[in-house]
Amino acid sequence: MLKVQSLREMTREELLQKRSELLDEQFNLRMRKSLKSLDNPLRLRTCRREIALINTILTEDTKGIRKLADSSTSILPQSDKKK
Repeated sequence: MLKVQSLREMTREELLQKRSELLDEQFNLRMRKSLKSLDNPLRLRTCRREIALINTILTEDTKGIRKLADSSTSILPQSDKKK
């Protein structure tokens, strides 16, 4: 299982790449499940939860709840104003 803190340290591009890999893996697991040749059936659940976790982190960044590492898409105002 992926750690939340390690995911938050990734950039948006890295998270999108990881999500794409997990979606491919999930598809392959579902195909193998339909052929009844799935070695580890719990991996399907873990994969689904990791995808949901990444989606949650991406949504938090988009809505400005939490920022990702090196993310320029957050909508929070910058606090670089000099007084």
